Amino acid sequence: MDVNFELYKVFFHVASTLSFSEAANKLFISQSAVSQSIKALEEKLNTQLFFRNTKQVKLTKDGEILFLHIEKAYNLIKNAERNINEIHSLEQGEIRIGASDTICKYYLLPYLKKFHLLYPKIKILITNGTSPKCVEFLKQGNVDFIVSNIPNNYVENSMEIKNIKPIQDVFIAGMHFKELKNKKVSLKDLEKYPFLMLEKKTTTRDFFDSVLKENNINIIPEIELGSIDLLVEMSKIGLGITFVWEECIINQLKNKEIFIVDVAENIPKRGIGVITHKQIPLSTGAKKFIELLKV
Repeated sequence: MDVNFELYKVFFHVASTLSFSEAANKLFISQSAVSQSIKALEEKLNTQLFFRNTKQVKLTKDGEILFLHIEKAYNLIKNAERNINEIHSLEQGEIRIGASDTICKYYLLPYLKKFHLLYPKIKILITNGTSPKCVEFLKQGNVDFIVSNIPNNYVENSMEIKNIKPIQDVFIAGMHFKELKNKKVSLKDLEKYPFLMLEKKTTTRDFFDSVLKENNINIIPEIELGSIDLLVEMSKIGLGITFVWEECIINQLKNKEIFIVDVAENIPKRGIGVITHKQIPLSTGAKKFIELLKV
């Protein structure tokens, strides 16, 4: 089937914005030209790609399937264009990083600062999301690489992981549970306490659940959140015990707002890693940033 690439380009912008007018603005063409291109593509593919009325535009099932493939292909092409434009120079270009809020705040910030000082003309674009969500960003070519907690059970065979830093998780509590302070306890002892945890389908929650399963412990969190910082704050005011990366709580420990619960069982170390896609070449800027992380 011979379909003009420009039709797919128009489709990509309509599907990503769900707006014919926004797509027209991005492509610098008329809204009528956008409508005609979509109609021509639908005729070529012999299927309807959008439900459209005066108030909204929505992808059909066939449209969703096509967008899944076109988005990845379009991002690969744009990535190739960026690489060609950069050549081997660091005088222009951009890097696109996927990372969770926690990794950005407690690990990446000094490296972002250093990279910006070294290469001020390279634009840094960061897309935040949980580690599993970042894997999806990488799969679709929306980012050059991701920085993630390892293990990450959502990584696919088409991706490559490079470990760059070990991390240690700990159980913490506020002074409301001071009977646990300076005392070695078993995980079994903690079953009777309220727990706060990250929501499911995050790498930290997956790791927490695996630690419990390995030790045959049954803890069901009373509160589930999407933010490590909120978990720490709620722990401080006595709402429960939680499980966090130790480097996230240095200031709170120093100020004696919380304490580490000394558990008898060994909590294995995890890591932070850089995950890249084997089929997506890295730009010069992305390679330089990853090199900084390995120093």
